[in-house]
Amino acid sequence: MSFQIAVLKVLAGHPEGHASLTDLKHYLAVLTCSGDDWSQRMKRLAARAPELDIFSSGYVLREPSGWQITAKGREFLISIEAPLAEPALTPVALPTPVISNPTDLPPNVVQLAGHKVQRARRAA
Repeated sequence: MSFQIAVLKVLAGHPEGHASLTDLKHYLAVLTCSGDDWSQRMKRLAARAPELDIFSSGYVLREPSGWQITAKGREFLISIEAPLAEPALTPVALPTPVISNPTDLPPNVVQLAGHKVQRARRAA
């Protein structure tokens, strides 16, 4: 029922949530032809409301001048557009830090592993 979700989206974007049937059909035609992004988005939203009927649920009113989204319809649209709760992150055991043998180097100096320190000899 992604068509019904699209109707809700179009009506929610109109001033006072009202559009004539001519305007509604025009905007839906434009959005339907706008590309895969819109279609995929509507399918994802429709999957969150598989048994949707915008009229019997009271989300859209049919009036002689066109269709009008209700406050209940706006709330529903917001609820299905809200991101799904992310799964709880499972704690990961951190590896035990490697403690090297103490050296005679100052604490701000890092010795490369396997690298021999060569000191310059002063010319006498």
